[in-house]
Amino acid sequence: MKIVIKFGGTSVGNTERIENVARIIKENSTENQLIIVTSALGETTDYLIEIIEKAPKGDNCDEILVNLEKYHNETIENSIKNDHVKNDVKERTQKMFDALKKSVEGIITLKQATPKSNDQILSYGERLAAPILAAKLEDMGLNSIALTGGDAGIITDDKFGEATPLIKLTKHRLQNNLDSKIEKGIIPVITGFIGKTQEEEITTIGRGGSDYTATLLGACLNVDEIWIMTDVDGLLSADPRILENTKVITNLSYEEATEMAVMGAKSMHPRALEPAKEANIPVRIKNSFNKKSDGTLINDTVIVNEKEIAKAVTRINGIAMINVTGMNMAGNPGIAGQIFSILGRNEINIIMISQSISESNITFLINKSKLTKALSVLEIGLLNKEIVKEIKFEDEVSVVSIVGAGMKGTHGVASRLFNAISKKEINVKMIAQGSSQLNLSFVVNESDSVEAIKSLHDEFIKK
Repeated sequence: MKIVIKFGGTSVGNTERIENVARIIKENSTENQLIIVTSALGETTDYLIEIIEKAPKGDNCDEILVNLEKYHNETIENSIKNDHVKNDVKERTQKMFDALKKSVEGIITLKQATPKSNDQILSYGERLAAPILAAKLEDMGLNSIALTGGDAGIITDDKFGEATPLIKLTKHRLQNNLDSKIEKGIIPVITGFIGKTQEEEITTIGRGGSDYTATLLGACLNVDEIWIMTDVDGLLSADPRILENTKVITNLSYEEATEMAVMGAKSMHPRALEPAKEANIPVRIKNSFNKKSDGTLINDTVIVNEKEIAKAVTRINGIAMINVTGMNMAGNPGIAGQIFSILGRNEINIIMISQSISESNITFLINKSKLTKALSVLEIGLLNKEIVKEIKFEDEVSVVSIVGAGMKGTHGVASRLFNAISKKEINVKMIAQGSSQLNLSFVVNESDSVEAIKSLHDEFIKK
């Protein structure tokens, strides 16, 4: 088969883990053609984000840079035995560290950063990781080459920080750049998360975008499967940090998995499944550290267990709820459009919406980090028009959801949900369910979210 395998940061976090990843690749390379996608090593991206936060203030970042360089050099030294391969990758990474330091110095001096410069800084995590992993494969006798996403052929627009690939151009370039290498048995190790514009400027496609890189490569290169390797046995029925009795979900449809991704489920990126779904390529979520686990298979098959209508209970924290009210809103066309236009122009995304039948109030959720800006622009845009009378907010709320195709057409789901919640004396502030009936979501106080998840997992997930 032809397989894209993506490894997350925890999978390549240290020498021992890189050894493990290299063994996985070697074992699967004997009978398959492989394309590897790697995230940054360990917590490298977190340190680069710290640099982005400190440098524009003029703060010294030398300690972070020294520690990052030491970490990568020690990883190279401990992982690679062949001196020629080791020296070659050391020289390559040193050039990148020299360039990174100059970029950081420039930001500190100017006390100014741009989305473009931030993308440059963030890209170094993956750009440093790919040559190290490729060198490890070479050290084990495999034929490998390290490429940035852009050099491999991922071409994006110029929306730095959240770039969108230009699909047709990307597919053409990926096939031109990679097909012949893959046919020759070369294993490309490609940076996740990053691409480049047509003007050769580095872009990132959002944090967690390595998953998206993997599925994009899979769709463009017509692979048989895409594997997302992580540190858990697959997608789980709930957050294991909250519940001990979670279970691995063995099968999910693309639609169910997308709902879980949007709701913050570990191991997925909200946009990641789109390319795989369009190309109908199966995606497997597997554990890098547990070969015995079959993981989670995501494809176009909908499997419903009559005794388990929901497959997962999820939540999103860091949410703010805004309520816009006014008696004159009733029967006044275009009010919702005005609200959403104001937020859209200011790049504030709406997560969930609810409106009373009286039309006198609209409630919606946004990311808490955007709350101050949202309140400001809404007050300026609405309160002086004698239609909206009041804008209220709550910033300590969570969205809790149950997800599963078995809810579709099943009577009594909401009744069971609210009965389970009411037994714990938890107040529900807002409710939403889409027409797909794959997801039933509601808002509670953040302090009640853990208890809500526990009660719903006991009610809906078969042990």
